[in-house]
Amino acid sequence: MHVTTSVHFSSATGEWATPQDFYDRLDAEFHFVLDPCATADNAKAAQYFTKEDDGLLQSWRCGGAVFMNPPYGREISRWVCKAYQESMRGVTVVCLLPSRTDTSWWHTYCMRGEIRFIRGRLKFGGHSNSAPFPSAVVIFRGKHDDV
Repeated sequence: MHVTTSVHFSSATGEWATPQDFYDRLDAEFHFVLDPCATADNAKAAQYFTKEDDGLLQSWRCGGAVFMNPPYGREISRWVCKAYQESMRGVTVVCLLPSRTDTSWWHTYCMRGEIRFIRGRLKFGGHSNSAPFPSAVVIFRGKHDDV
């Protein structure tokens, strides 16, 4: 587990660093404790897992809410599945995702959560250009956040 406050942006790797002001608004509502798929440069919560830690293999039970902005490549379906599974274990997981309503992972998992579509396009990683895709916040509310 690691601690950081800086941001990172890399579209070449499928990593899209969450805009700080956007994260701050969600954090004020949910009080995040864990970022399960981060790098040392873009982690948003005090506790986080890096690629080497492999958040897909870890328990996300952390005594509070989880913020997840997963890699947007082919593995995104595995992250969304994991987020849903952790919510079934009592963990609230708030996911920042590309709004890919035509995919099977969206219909299998996201449709079971609370979906907040984002008006306009986010500017990831503090860059001046907006993302080339729409985004949504999907919330999987766990039965017990303190498990």
